[in-house]
Amino acid sequence: MAKITAAITAVGKYVPDYILTNKELETMVETNDEWITTRTGIKERRILKGEGLGTSFMAIKAAQDLLQKGNINPEEIDMVIVATATPDLPVASTAVYTASQIGAVNAFAYDLQAACSSFLYGMSTAASYIESGRYKKVLLIGADKMSSIIDYTDRATCIIFGDGAGAALFEPNEEGFGLQDEFLRSDGVGREFLKIEAGGSILPPSLETVNEGKHFVHQEGRTVFKYAVSSMADVSGKILERNGLNQENIDWLVPHQANTRIIEATANRVGVGPEKVMQNIHKYGNTTSATLPLLLADYENQLKKGDKLIFAAFGGGFTWGAIYLTWSYDPK
Repeated sequence: MAKITAAITAVGKYVPDYILTNKELETMVETNDEWITTRTGIKERRILKGEGLGTSFMAIKAAQDLLQKGNINPEEIDMVIVATATPDLPVASTAVYTASQIGAVNAFAYDLQAACSSFLYGMSTAASYIESGRYKKVLLIGADKMSSIIDYTDRATCIIFGDGAGAALFEPNEEGFGLQDEFLRSDGVGREFLKIEAGGSILPPSLETVNEGKHFVHQEGRTVFKYAVSSMADVSGKILERNGLNQENIDWLVPHQANTRIIEATANRVGVGPEKVMQNIHKYGNTTSATLPLLLADYENQLKKGDKLIFAAFGGGFTWGAIYLTWSYDPK
């Protein structure tokens, strides 16, 4: 019997209609388009508007896009994972609600949180379930409503983040396509450099924490940047070495969309030119758990069966890693 590998067989996406441009941010904080573009590569980001709309709204939309494009019956899905740092509610799982809303009535579901590495870690988890032989269809969704935790008077963070969702379906493959190798890492030293101070068990919500703005993301940019550049580049290089890969036989680098300088540093380590680097940060900003699946959805029509993809991500905590995957289908 051929070895079972976990291949991505369909992708989907959703981004909100509202576009927050650099020009509009100029009216909110002391910044300008040139400053933002030079330092981040971001020109605009999408923001989810509407009362009562949370991360699940986007996750459901991305999943429905995948199901429709792939002509997939949601009742055939065995499992739904929502990778997110911004769940709808603190306790009730966003994935469980998402699965119910899309009609995945035979699936079990849960959330996965590893900050900006959530989808990357989710790929490892989904692949493991498929490779075990227990499940045939695992739906992995990366979704974040970052606007819900951003202080739009804080120039260090409000220029970076946007809202969005992307989805990927993992299925068994006996041709050798799919996830080939992974190198995942974490280090608790990062706990203090990128965090939301209040709202957890250490510092529960109170009138004081709200008034002091402790429920927004705080980031020490220079420290995070330094760790992200070295970490994403190092794990990408490690994956190449372990699998005998080089710039000639890699087809695509799929990097977390945090900052163009981090993306460029990772590409330089891998040794690929810009023509092989997936990028959409200029349109969406950093959508945290959604960056990697949004790239796949945006580049789907350029991907060919057998293409070699290197995924890399870095997130708060710190969490980071790289995954080597071969693409399983031609443009549809």
